[in-house]
Amino acid sequence: MKLSLSSRIAESFYDKTIATLPFEDVAQLAKENGYRAICMRASVAGIQSSIDRVKSVRQTLDQQGLRVSMVTGDFAIPENLEPGPGVLRNITPYLNLAEAFACDLLRVCMKREEDIAWAQRASDEAAERGMRLAHQCHVASLFETIEGSLDVLERVNRPNFGVIYEPANLKMCGESYGIETLKAFRPYLFNVYLQNYLDNPDGKAHIETWVRGMFYFDHIPLHDPRGVDWREVFGALEAVGYDGYVTVHQALAEIMAPAEAAQVSADFLRSLREADL
Repeated sequence: MKLSLSSRIAESFYDKTIATLPFEDVAQLAKENGYRAICMRASVAGIQSSIDRVKSVRQTLDQQGLRVSMVTGDFAIPENLEPGPGVLRNITPYLNLAEAFACDLLRVCMKREEDIAWAQRASDEAAERGMRLAHQCHVASLFETIEGSLDVLERVNRPNFGVIYEPANLKMCGESYGIETLKAFRPYLFNVYLQNYLDNPDGKAHIETWVRGMFYFDHIPLHDPRGVDWREVFGALEAVGYDGYVTVHQALAEIMAPAEAAQVSADFLRSLREADL
């Protein structure tokens, strides 16, 4: 498995359009802490960015010897709002962006039945350029539950369309995230996101789910044992033979600075016996 750092680490949980740290600093943090790649988000560079901005970001990546593990090309996708599936209706600029970063994986968003046909068309166009599309396990989407995710994956039925396994979102929806889930996801497993939270009815953070209504929680570091069981997660990933990127995808701005978050997350993940990162 290869360790990746999401540019979300320097991004507000509630305002995904704002980068709180220059990208040069984020890339330096990644390099210093042994990450192999950056998971690129639109707060750094997206389809709204100028050609010069994209070139500048690519130059910084090359200087640090970092790759891009995946591209999230606009703000609507991670915001998971109604405009999110628009990426599937006009995939070309997103493919162009990923190509500029020498990356073959794009994150997409699906919220309605009609998005399935659009995902097929977008996947076909992506395949022509040797690229893949993936949807995160995410609340209030067609990938909120394991059953729903597998149904969509089977109906899209494209070898270059897969899933981003994210145990915290599954846990939030009352779903299992262990070995049986990963066995089911294995044929479609393109990426892994890592974040952690503490279920708290009086929590400072909240998010709307379809299966459980409004969910309240607190952000906690990856190493906090009150959240996701990471030994179970990495044991399961190892058992199914996953050898792709695992990305620290946590918005930790409320509890620690990006530099600390990047360091303690990498140190913790490497301390797991099962994780050869």
